Amino acid sequence: MEKPFFVGATMNLLVEIVGWAGALLVLGAYVGVSSGRMSGASVAFQVMNALGAAFFVLNTWWHGAIPSMVLNIVWSFIGLAALWRIARNRRGAVR
Repeated sequence: MEKPFFVGATMNLLVEIVGWAGALLVLGAYVGVSSGRMSGASVAFQVMNALGAAFFVLNTWWHGAIPSMVLNIVWSFIGLAALWRIARNRRGAVR
């Protein structure tokens, strides 16, 4: 059974919003570091990159852009690994 048009249109719109949010997060992180307002080692930078890349994964998968999807999976894991390292270092500093 075929889905009603509005369901497909709503999902398309949602995927596009998520994709644009990802683009804004990654771009904002890059601008923040490039302008010196944010450190590449900061939690904010890593969260913006990891979340932005994860949003791109959904958007690129939806559109069938597999190379971009794989790149963003790796990008997201790099950001998550950096966040894990930051958290581990903070716990070590507290002890």
